[in-house]
Amino acid sequence: MPGSSGNGAVTRSTLRQQIADALRDEVLAGRLQPGQEFTVKEIAEQYGVSATPVREALVDLSAQGLLEADQHRGFHVHEYSLDDFRGMIEARSLVTDGMFQALDAGHRILQELDEPRTAAAVAGVRRRGEEAQRAAAAGDLSVLIGYDLRFWRELSVLFGNPYLADFLHRLRVQAWVCTVQHLRRATGDLRGSLWSGHTEVADALYERDTKTARELLDAYNGHYLTLIEGLTAD
Repeated sequence: MPGSSGNGAVTRSTLRQQIADALRDEVLAGRLQPGQEFTVKEIAEQYGVSATPVREALVDLSAQGLLEADQHRGFHVHEYSLDDFRGMIEARSLVTDGMFQALDAGHRILQELDEPRTAAAVAGVRRRGEEAQRAAAAGDLSVLIGYDLRFWRELSVLFGNPYLADFLHRLRVQAWVCTVQHLRRATGDLRGSLWSGHTEVADALYERDTKTARELLDAYNGHYLTLIEGLTAD
């Protein structure tokens, strides 16, 4: 029956996304290491599901640049270089600068900041920033990554362009995967070494101060680039 077939497709699609999200989180948490190999069968057994949604999830993650397919062998976690990270920062900066240029040109988000719905959304973005800031101060990398991704995802959604939001989210995930691959190797406490200016970015944009927002993001990018350069030089 058409209804049954449709429900099955939705269930499989949802399972595919759940597996992809879970594996992405494993990579971000450092539990799946760069170069680590695994097969569809191993992942299917780990999650107790059939091979089809696992294979689809792994293909999705490969398309996002997080995994690489090994012909006849399975998949492995992609290992990013310092040059990769520099390229991500450049691409990410071009996207965010375009967002700020739109604001400078009078993007509707500035005109709607005082409307209840937009103001509530901005307040939500700021709350994500507060959580990210607390996690950074505590040196809790896993929590920081989660809130940082949500902060930028929700902020970019405010611009009303889903393609921009999706592209920026993909870049930020890739950048965090690269960052994690190096930070997880570092020894010692991460407190004081993680950037924590999210609320300042949110406040600057709410106050229509794109100049300060740009300066904050330049500091953000410079901070992590210097950090990764130092770790790769060790």
